[in-house]
Amino acid sequence: MEKKYSDTSIPAIVFIAFAAGFLLCGYEFIRSSSTSLYIEFYGADKLPYAMLAGAIFTAVFLYAYGWVLTYLGARRTLLFTSLFSSSIMLICYYAIKYKFGLASLIAYAVRESYIVIIIEQYWSFINSTLKEGSAKKFNGPITGVGSLGAIAGGYMVGRWARIIGTESLLILAAASLLPALVCSDLAYKFGGEPKPSEKERKPKSLALKLFADSSYLRKLGLLIILTQIMSTALDLRFSALVSESYPVKDERTAFFGMFYARLNTTAGILQFIVAPILLSFISLRFIHPAIPFIHILAAIALIIKPSLFTGGLAYLLFKAFDYSIFRAGKELFYIPLSFDSRYRAKEVIDSFGYRASKGGAAALASLARMIFGILSGVTYPIVALISAFGWLGTVIRLVNQHDKMVKDKS
Repeated sequence: MEKKYSDTSIPAIVFIAFAAGFLLCGYEFIRSSSTSLYIEFYGADKLPYAMLAGAIFTAVFLYAYGWVLTYLGARRTLLFTSLFSSSIMLICYYAIKYKFGLASLIAYAVRESYIVIIIEQYWSFINSTLKEGSAKKFNGPITGVGSLGAIAGGYMVGRWARIIGTESLLILAAASLLPALVCSDLAYKFGGEPKPSEKERKPKSLALKLFADSSYLRKLGLLIILTQIMSTALDLRFSALVSESYPVKDERTAFFGMFYARLNTTAGILQFIVAPILLSFISLRFIHPAIPFIHILAAIALIIKPSLFTGGLAYLLFKAFDYSIFRAGKELFYIPLSFDSRYRAKEVIDSFGYRASKGGAAALASLARMIFGILSGVTYPIVALISAFGWLGTVIRLVNQHDKMVKDKS
């Protein structure tokens, strides 16, 4: 029987929260810089290809992760993925300095993959360490500490991009993974390393059979697909609006940095204050449906009055809720599940599902452009609106199944 760790592992939770802070600070460096560099080499209209490359890189990275997890265990796998990601970023920096344009595509693809694979390993550890009651209190603040790092990173990008240059931000992103690595390893030291049950120790990569056996996991996967289709549509629309308003590379990078800093400030307020209160006193059956309903309203506003403001607002609302209340609430869905579901199926859903959905949606956008020419700007918020309605229906069914599972176990 798998061990379920004590809710008193406070040092472990503190260290994994700090690891998330360093990780997300570094992510701001590579998120703003890789987008701006890719636009510089290939143009904003080619962003869907970069998103597709991100999905492909994530699939390869994730497959390797599954086998590494089998043979190294959860703790050492996290060390390996962190060091590997840092090394690739440094290689991309030197290649871009020598005007090797393909390296900007690789940097973008790495940025899309490493963040989800590493952050989901943090959450797999958290979901193995906390019971649901404690998770409702701590999940919001954990994401909040992560956002403090992201806020700091965003402001540093906004201030430093013009001074040190966009390319140099890749070095800072690579360096940020080192303190993140140290903190996450200390979290495992204090919290203990989750282990698979005897039945789960058979060598394998991603345990895809779990999805055939579990409608619950399939619904979780569908939920992520719908949210990321919406994210992609809003991202593409917002990036195009930014590119039109800020044609100069470093100014564009600075705008992205300040935008993400404001986004993360908003998310931080939701994480530290709103999420713990909501999750502690209001049922998931009310919280989860409310989120896509808010996005429906934002998408309608962008359709009616398209501008950098409404595009930025719709994207900011999506990301702020995604990083806070949605994330804190979504993680509760995994707590009743097995080791393989938390460490393998979760990575498939929350890493590959995120990026494959984003890449697939971007690929369809590219195909549509090839067939029909330049797509109307209103296409993207319409796609976001349809996705939000699908999200609403899916999450209602998922919450019902989760509540029944928890009731049956109690």
